[in-house]
Amino acid sequence: MYLEIVSPEATLFSSEVDSVAVPGINGEFQMLNGHAPIVSLLKEGIVKIHTHTQSHLELDDLHGRVVPHNDDDKILTVSINSGTIEMKDNKVIVLAD
Repeated sequence: MYLEIVSPEATLFSSEVDSVAVPGINGEFQMLNGHAPIVSLLKEGIVKIHTHTQSHLELDDLHGRVVPHNDDDKILTVSINSGTIEMKDNKVIVLAD
């Protein structure tokens, strides 16, 4: 599935991913390929991006907000204050503050 994370300043992330976990207002939830369409509000927390491999990503171009997870370089994390997420047709868009 394709993931875009957009902030008011810039596009923070845009790539194919295996899954994404987000801090929903009613708790963390994860979306995989083929997930049903959804729109949800997000609260302050960490967005966890599970990639195929980190080697194809240029983290220097991602404004320093997307960082590799300490234990697994195939997991990237982004801290957000709040936001909105939409998934439809295997495309996920996170509008993050």
